[in-house]
Formats: sequence, structure tokens, C-alpha cells
Amino acid sequence: MREAIVIALAVIGLAFTLSGAVGILRMPDVYSRIQCSSKTVTMGALPMLIALVVAEGPVSSYGSRALLVAVLLLILNPAASHALARAAYKSGVPMWRGAVTDEPREGDGRADDGAAP
Repeated sequence: MREAIVIALAVIGLAFTLSGAVGILRMPDVYSRIQCSSKTVTMGALPMLIALVVAEGPVSSYGSRALLVAVLLLILNPAASHALARAAYKSGVPMWRGAVTDEPREGDGRADDGAAP
């Protein structure tokens, strides 16, 4: 039973990773690719890490490390992807022409730098 759970989690992780890799190749601009890669890392790695915990046990050396990596992944991945997207936006990387809106630029003609008016 434990092996079936591990295999199922590994297949789920592999499927998310594969779909994210295809998304990264097919997305038109850097912002969409950042979104694909951040979701892929989270939803692809977490099932794999949980599979490792199920296979080895949470109190083993590998299981405890996998849990630590999973927690750090959940905390740091969204912050890193936000920082990448913000840096790309601030440095003037253009959005895809088919993008619906560019909200910060629509307000008053300048990018929001986070400073109070």
C-alpha cells in the first residue's frame, strides 16, 4: 500500500513538472514564464517530497530533510517569483502584446515604486 502511494505521488509530481516545462516553452513573455515556473516548482516538487516522506518515514534523516525543504519551498518560491517579476517590470521588460492590461502604468502614467505619495 505504501509503495502505491509513493508511486502515485511521484506520478503526480512528474505530471505537474512536465506540464510546467511545456508551459515554459509555450508562454509568450517572461511574466507568463515566471508564473509557469513557480507553479511547476511548487506543484511538481511537493508531491515528490511527500512521496519521499511516505517512503522513508517522517522521522528518518531523509524524511525530515524533505519536510524542511517542502516548508522552505512553500515560503520562498512565491517570494522569489514575485521578486523576479517585479525586477523584470521595473527594468522595462515588455509584456506580451496580447496582454489585457498593464494596471500600474494605467493609473498615472508611471510605475508604482511602492513609495507613499
